[in-house]
Amino acid sequence: MKFVDEVRIFVKAGDGGNGAVSFRREKYIDRGGPNGGDGGNGGSVIFVADPQLTTLLDYRYQQHHRAKNGEHGMGSDCNGRAAEDMVLKVPVGTLVKDAHTEELLVDLSEAGHRWVAAKGGRGGLGNMNFATSTRQAPRFAQDGTKGEELTLRLELKLLADVGLLGFPNAGKSTFISRVSRARPKVADYPFTTLVPNLGMVQYKDGLSFVMADIPGIIEGASEGVGLGHQFLRHVERCKVLIHLIDMGAEGEGRAPLHDFDVLNTELARYSPELASKPQVVAANKLDLPDAQARLEGFTEALRARGIRVYPVSCATGEGMQPLMDSVAEVLFTGRTEKLHVELPAKAARAGKAKAKGAEKKAPASKAGAATTKGAAKKAPARKGGPASATRSAAAKKAPARKAGAAAAKTSAAAKKAATKKAQARKPGAASAKKAATKKASARKSGTATVKKVALKKAPTRKSGTAAVKKSAAKKASASKRGLSGKAVAKKASAATKRAPARKSGRGRS
Repeated sequence: MKFVDEVRIFVKAGDGGNGAVSFRREKYIDRGGPNGGDGGNGGSVIFVADPQLTTLLDYRYQQHHRAKNGEHGMGSDCNGRAAEDMVLKVPVGTLVKDAHTEELLVDLSEAGHRWVAAKGGRGGLGNMNFATSTRQAPRFAQDGTKGEELTLRLELKLLADVGLLGFPNAGKSTFISRVSRARPKVADYPFTTLVPNLGMVQYKDGLSFVMADIPGIIEGASEGVGLGHQFLRHVERCKVLIHLIDMGAEGEGRAPLHDFDVLNTELARYSPELASKPQVVAANKLDLPDAQARLEGFTEALRARGIRVYPVSCATGEGMQPLMDSVAEVLFTGRTEKLHVELPAKAARAGKAKAKGAEKKAPASKAGAATTKGAAKKAPARKGGPASATRSAAAKKAPARKAGAAAAKTSAAAKKAATKKAQARKPGAASAKKAATKKASARKSGTATVKKVALKKAPTRKSGTAAVKKSAAKKASASKRGLSGKAVAKKASAATKRAPARKSGRGRS
């Protein structure tokens, strides 16, 4: 059976039948009235996902599919027969796209999924439907509507859980024939497998999954070399990918590590999402003499990347069980711990050293970016002359300007600190002023009380005080005239002696 996974077809739904124009004609019955029937509906085109199909071969040779039209209406109130729908069976996993716009219309990814691609036309109404009390003999009917028509592109993506990838003649067909009941063609020349093969793998405890084997991928497949990327769509739905590496490959430029890198490069070119799926690396053909010598270097190279390698031999069955255990664990539990290994000590140290070097280079790059930004800001102010000279001058003067800006910043910071200290001192001065005003007010109040007491005592002082005042005045005049201190003292004592006599004389009189 030829495998076909992409076809272009044309589908058209049936048209609806026209309504009839008829009148009742019977003996002894006059004016029987309208009795034209309705037309039947046209058939629709429906796609159904059938799990028994694995190819689109049937649609390669028959590309036009038309559903039947509905029958026209007839007299005696007879309606036309509706046409049956056209059911097109396709394999599970078929994508239906519009051939002109490439728009995805539906993904038939489940068994029994139905989708109406083109809806049939509706039948027209007969003239009996248009009779009224004022129009009792309508002589017209309604025509049926046209059915839909589309040009579609069917694309098959096989539903598989695990996909096998590798170079041609890497042992993929032998691998799937050993773990499942699939019997693909196995030969000793490249590109033996020309079409994808599916196999049901029976695992432990009643668990099972589907594995897909696709044709080999070589370097340059994205450019059409070999069979190209046309079959990679069949592993897009897979949850786990197995990279089967040929350890005994011979030829120019063939090496296990090179083959592994080429496979990942082609996957990334086709779809980054596909390249990011979990990958199980299996080193095949360990039964060959040169395979053991290449295995150690290949294992160490992938260990430096943190990837585990499973050495197997599809011909003898060596190492198949640990590989299938890891695949089943990723598939059923989603854990990928077994697919990775710890990095060696040297590789870990090298990674840390690279990280530190990147961190050290980051500040320098930031500083360089800052200088270039400053130069770019000041460059537009300079006019006349080419832009290159302006940029070079700005780059040369940038350090001097930065130093001036730094000095200006430090002076501004000093001024701000002085103003802050002054503001801090101002509250203290204000408090001192307040205290001084309080003391002054207290002193004023004290002097006022002293004055009041003095005013109260003033009337009690009589002539004695007057005499004392006169003697003080005489002393002042004497001092002005230049008298000696002894004369002034004698006069003051004489004045004090005369003062009591005067007081007594005033009292006698």
